[in-house]
Amino acid sequence: MKKASVIILMLLPVFQLIRAQELNCKVNVNADQIQGTNQTVFTALQEALTSYMNDRQWTDYSYQAEERIECTVSIVVNSYANGVFDADLQIQSNRPVYGSTYQSPLFAHLDGDFAFNYNEGDVLQFSETSFGNNLTEVLAFYAYIIIGMDCDSFSPMGGTPFYQKAEQIVNRAQSSNEAGWKAFEDHRNRYSLINNFLDDLMVPFRQYIYTYHRLGLDQMSASPDKGRAEICNKILSLRDAYKSRPSAVALTDFAETKMDELVNICSKASSEEKQAVYDAMSVIVPTMTDRLDQLK
Repeated sequence: MKKASVIILMLLPVFQLIRAQELNCKVNVNADQIQGTNQTVFTALQEALTSYMNDRQWTDYSYQAEERIECTVSIVVNSYANGVFDADLQIQSNRPVYGSTYQSPLFAHLDGDFAFNYNEGDVLQFSETSFGNNLTEVLAFYAYIIIGMDCDSFSPMGGTPFYQKAEQIVNRAQSSNEAGWKAFEDHRNRYSLINNFLDDLMVPFRQYIYTYHRLGLDQMSASPDKGRAEICNKILSLRDAYKSRPSAVALTDFAETKMDELVNICSKASSEEKQAVYDAMSVIVPTMTDRLDQLK
């Protein structure tokens, strides 16, 4: 018994490490546009980023293996020379729905200001006190956004500590010459995105993330009508947030990500519920009214 206890104590840090990882991230590096270059550097980058995203402990929380957040990082390399990359970055994450095997899309964002240095064999490191390689800083920023949105969906305003971590990265980046971090560069850049999440005027949007998922989707296995009513009847809070911040990329990203799911959910809704969804979403994403027309 004593020997067994010693073995368990020795293995405990290992178990804690396994439990601690928050992300189950699939990384894809697409370099189809790059010709005449040894492709091993792109394979090495994909493997290094997979380890970086999945093996690092991003929070103090303990996650069971089945609780890890499903997400994807897709990098399309536009140009490459001597270790310098210019790329587009697509980030996506999902959230499980209670009582089902369904994964609800939660976050989707395209970042077109993604330039970085990487050479095969480079060790990817992240510091919470200084700004390092733009590659690791950008991915760390989105790791915290993914975790923050996931926490918002399970607890009202639960993602705040992780949005604040992302904000710290943005603040450290102000002294760098890298694109995508500065105010007024672009209303869709990283600076704008994190300011959306931490803006007091966007609180109704963040509260709706919780309503939509915890009070809506998670209730639908037991009571579809009740869950759908929560989602539809409180969606006008999104419109209110949009009127306060009409250029908020976080809000339009969410609306676009949820559009197909919302239309499907509302297929059996009352006319009043359909009208509420139409009124809110047609204002936030007017370019997608063709999908909303199915609710009429």
